[in-house]
Amino acid sequence: MENLQKLIRYYFNYSVMKDALPFLLKGAVLTIKFSVIAEFFGVILGLILALMKISKIRSLKYPSIAYIEFFRGTPLLMQIMFAYYALPYIGIDLSGFFAGLLALSLNSGAYIAEIFRAGIESIERGQIEASRSLGMNFFQTMQYIILPQAFRRVTPPLTNDFIILLKDSSLLSVIAVVELLRAAKEIATWKVNPSTYTAAAFIYLLITLPLSQLVHYLERRYKIVD
Repeated sequence: MENLQKLIRYYFNYSVMKDALPFLLKGAVLTIKFSVIAEFFGVILGLILALMKISKIRSLKYPSIAYIEFFRGTPLLMQIMFAYYALPYIGIDLSGFFAGLLALSLNSGAYIAEIFRAGIESIERGQIEASRSLGMNFFQTMQYIILPQAFRRVTPPLTNDFIILLKDSSLLSVIAVVELLRAAKEIATWKVNPSTYTAAAFIYLLITLPLSQLVHYLERRYKIVD
């Protein structure tokens, strides 16, 4: 019983959580901001990379493959630290905000490229052949026939990717970006109590759980439609 009380006092201290809440919510807003902006640029970059990868033009195909494999095959933490600590050596000195945003966007683009590629290749090939018989070129086929169907199919995995990105944004704490985890760490140090980490975990859950339910809903809906 004494151990349980000690556990609650250290990890579920209501007073500490209450005092920390405004700072944690501010960090949560920054976390969401990073995730939304990075996902936006990631979608644009991912779509371009996916179209390059499925292209038969080697000068487009192979650079996109190299990009995707590099960013998927190296740790996101290394990419964040490279953007913040290594780029200044070549004269590109970015603030923590922009270095983190750059790393998250470039990393997200690589994963989203594979989502789009899978979505595009899931469309029946007969539709591509039919569009060509109507005189459409590659880009017209993508714009009017393939992408409208592919977007519907990739919406659930894109939402899931956003959830992952939101959680991965916690890595930005290593470059002193005061997002949710960094805010929890700083207040825990100030209060000499780890309850802020517990509060931060609950805030992450409050953000991600509705999104997880949205993914399940979209998967069921589009499965029924298909």
